[in-house]
Amino acid sequence: MSRTLWFAAGAGAGLYAAVRARRAAEVLTVDGLQDRVGAAVVGLRMFRDEVAQGKADTESQLRERMGLALHEHRELDTPTPRSIEKEAGSS
Repeated sequence: MSRTLWFAAGAGAGLYAAVRARRAAEVLTVDGLQDRVGAAVVGLRMFRDEVAQGKADTESQLRERMGLALHEHRELDTPTPRSIEKEAGSS
């Protein structure tokens, strides 16, 4: 009985090692490396989008707590329609 047990254990270990070796070889191929790099890029993009969304949510919450409007501050360089009319009328 112990010979059968050791044979089964050895066969299982050999099969496990063969499968692991095949997977490791696939990872080191050009296609395998491209897949890993592509997955890393997708992961980084998702992380970047999550951080940007978190920042936007936090900013909205802070503006709400402080009682500020979302677009309260206007750009100083952008002319308003009334200032354009005044410039056109004074010329």
